[in-house]
Amino acid sequence: MNDKNLVVCKSNKVIEAGYKLSLNEQRVILCCIAQVNSNKPLSPTERLEVTAQDFSDRFQISKDKSYQTLKEVSEQLFERYVIIDNPDPADKSLRYTKTRWISAVNYHTDIGKISLLFAPLMIPYLSELTGNFTFYQLEHIGAMSSIYALRLYELLMQWKTTGKREIEIDWLKTQFELDASYNRMFDLKKRVIDPAVKDINKHSNYAVSWEQRKTGRKVTHLIFTFAEKPTEVEKPKRTTKPKEKTVYGVPMSEINKRALAGEKVEDAAARINRENEAKITPPTPVKPSETTTRKPKAEKPKETDEQKAARSAALKNALRGK
Repeated sequence: MNDKNLVVCKSNKVIEAGYKLSLNEQRVILCCIAQVNSNKPLSPTERLEVTAQDFSDRFQISKDKSYQTLKEVSEQLFERYVIIDNPDPADKSLRYTKTRWISAVNYHTDIGKISLLFAPLMIPYLSELTGNFTFYQLEHIGAMSSIYALRLYELLMQWKTTGKREIEIDWLKTQFELDASYNRMFDLKKRVIDPAVKDINKHSNYAVSWEQRKTGRKVTHLIFTFAEKPTEVEKPKRTTKPKEKTVYGVPMSEINKRALAGEKVEDAAARINRENEAKITPPTPVKPSETTTRKPKAEKPKETDEQKAARSAALKNALRGK
């Protein structure tokens, strides 16, 4: 049972049946159903097996715990029953059939394995199915931890082509075999619906939301809207080019391009470095020489004797005026 793509296929009569199984009992039953070829007959004497290793791998629990879990399931599973409503459409007086899930069970202590036979009345709902059935991959419920998440997921998968399903609350309580402690909407929401929807959203391939519908002043129906999550596309791995060999920091590709005929690799690399440095080194600025000749200042014209006499006379007149 190592196949990762095992498919659970059930008649819709079983999907909507009334029953209550523990989480690990459901897991064992689903593992066995997934081994049944739904198109072919199933013999009442055909044993179906689940090993501790398979159980550990599929449901992500330790192998040691798987041994103990399968042993506990083998002790209780024979007592579990399922109620199938209106099992025979031709007989309207037959309202339901109550049957065990299995007719026999064994636990193989030394090898940690459970083997079982499905009950004869269950076989028509698991094999030779030609219509009115629901199927899904076992791996999509493998990580769920809520018993109600498994049941709700199956009910939604019946309507996966529409992506919407309305469920009457009283019917849901009956099929899930919920007692009077779930009568208040607050308790049903907190202990059943919210944990189940959260589990489905986190661990399955579908995203689910829900709302209530009232009849008068009482909440009577739950409306679930759901859609398959987009498939994650694996990102291509980034490939890194191998580092190119260098000589004195110069890549070999550049040396091959610029090497002179007969020039050694080391000599070419040294020359390329010198040429590159010469290209990027800025020219040294030239300071002006201290001996640079300066332009002589223009000399003032000399004053003539007549100009001097006139300036002196003007100065005397100015003094007399004071």
